[in-house]
Amino acid sequence: MPSALEAVRRIELAEIREARARIASAIVRTPLVRLELGPDYPDVRLKLENLQPINAYKLRGAVNAVLLLPDSERKRGVWTISAGNAGQGIAYAARQAGVPCTVVVIETAPASKIERMKALGARLVPVPFDVAWKALEERSFPGIEGTLVHPFDDHNFIAGHGTMGLEILEDAPDTAAVIASIGGGGLITGVGSALKALKPEINVWGVEPETAAPAALSFAAGSPQVFTAWTPSFVDGAGGRSVFPRMWQRMTPIVDGYIVVSLEETRRAMRLMAEKARIIAEGAGALPLAAALTGKAGQGPIVAIVSGGNIDLKKFCELIGSAAG
Repeated sequence: MPSALEAVRRIELAEIREARARIASAIVRTPLVRLELGPDYPDVRLKLENLQPINAYKLRGAVNAVLLLPDSERKRGVWTISAGNAGQGIAYAARQAGVPCTVVVIETAPASKIERMKALGARLVPVPFDVAWKALEERSFPGIEGTLVHPFDDHNFIAGHGTMGLEILEDAPDTAAVIASIGGGGLITGVGSALKALKPEINVWGVEPETAAPAALSFAAGSPQVFTAWTPSFVDGAGGRSVFPRMWQRMTPIVDGYIVVSLEETRRAMRLMAEKARIIAEGAGALPLAAALTGKAGQGPIVAIVSGGNIDLKKFCELIGSAAG
């Protein structure tokens, strides 16, 4: 590890509000829309982060983190590790700041994410998932220069995501529960920090795919765990091999519970959003709706965060075509 890390501390509401002003010109205040499912289903509203300029929520945290870097660190250029969405966010923020960006990218990332990172000017270093996960843990990669902006274990990155929580409660103050996908844990920590500060009684749920569910395993065990049965799937934007101890420390006071959904439930959620609301969601973006439909988060109002829509269209059509109607 290249240097000592700042101790984990709470994301303060004031920091989130400051982040909101800081990133306002770069992000979209995304809509919150009701998904009309009928009386036999929970009341679900969709927070459409797939409508951000990079088609994913990561832009919020990336812009905030890059803007808050000291000039000396930002001028060295920035780099990150990503399956695609964080890479796009950092590349976008780096381009705005006029500095170079390198992304250590998981080699199986969808072509749409790869092409978008290239279009934003990022230099890509493709690596296998295991190598990328090791780099995330060690916060270093051989031959990479510049300042690391960690894609989830970064206080300012997380505070940027918290701006979404402010919008949710402004648009739907009656929200009873919010569900967010978990990859590294930055999204749910940021959003949950805002929600719990403003409405402590709200329930914050995390969701993972059955093929990669270390957070649910950690919750059951009461400590951060490695998910030894991890297997890759089309849900490339969520579900890691393990929960980092620092992220577990962040999530524990904020997250009320974890839901694990099957890949088939995820495909059905992708199809349902496409049919009912004409929304294209990637696998991770569909997990919260899949979780809401299990009934485990209650009858609502539930906000399901559609975290991204970066998926190759051919793959999207294959997945929803194979989903049960």
